[in-house]
Amino acid sequence: MKKETTRARLCLIASMSIFGTIGILRHYLPVPSGFLAMFRGLAGTLFLLLVDRVRGRQLSRKAVSQSLLPLCVSGVLMGLNWILMFEAYRFTSVATATLCYYMAPVFTLLAAPFVLHERLTLRKIICVAAALFGMFLVSGAAYSGSSGSSGIAGVLCALGAAVLYAAVVLMNKRICGVPASDKTIVQLGTAGVVLIPYVLLTGELSQVELTPSVAVLLLVAGLVHTGLSYSLYFASTDYLPAHTLALLSYLDPIIAVLLSALLLREPMSPLQGLGAVLIIAAAAVAELPEHKGKQKETTK
Repeated sequence: MKKETTRARLCLIASMSIFGTIGILRHYLPVPSGFLAMFRGLAGTLFLLLVDRVRGRQLSRKAVSQSLLPLCVSGVLMGLNWILMFEAYRFTSVATATLCYYMAPVFTLLAAPFVLHERLTLRKIICVAAALFGMFLVSGAAYSGSSGSSGIAGVLCALGAAVLYAAVVLMNKRICGVPASDKTIVQLGTAGVVLIPYVLLTGELSQVELTPSVAVLLLVAGLVHTGLSYSLYFASTDYLPAHTLALLSYLDPIIAVLLSALLLREPMSPLQGLGAVLIIAAAAVAELPEHKGKQKETTK
């Protein structure tokens, strides 16, 4: 069992490391955000279906059919979430976009009492306040004139993506009886399919110049950053407790921030650095299990 737990941790770390590089990939991938989201959804779905086929596993058709509507709605929200996130990477730094996006757990905490009837503890209230102040610092609003209109647009896109992701998390909590991998297959597939008419109507398809380098990066985005990363994540879920899954998921923004500084040379002021620490620490602390005698809650 210890060997399986160690392997699960390595799978989760690998998954979060891959997720943490999506912003860098987007920086070098000159395609419209809608097209990228569509391709990612379709390619990721095919990859996961192939993995299931190799493992001899079949989609739980009965369970999926009973929750098809909420699964499809959450899939649409996931696709829109990707578009906003990819747009955020265009308008602001990878670090700022990623950190604003990781306000999603905070938005989930704020909505949980109304949607899931979960108790908002004092610790979580403090974490929410700390994360909101951290976002204020990261966004650049703390010092006038430091963030142009494009930077503000990037922050707003990332926050919009965070709200949509929080909505997907809350909807997934209410979808019972469907295996996590099946949920993702349906959601990714829905995201990819519903974005096809969007890409065609907006003319994004005609804006794609499919050079060899673009084709390779698209395959990496669809197969590695979506299919492989989700497969690795699911390989860890059966052997790790929920709070471990949640805490290790914060490797994603940490890696994104470090790579944005090392590879893209994106500047970060001391106040923004403080904001980054507040957001990641507050969200991580909020994921810790409650003390004995209190109900454990997770946001994954």
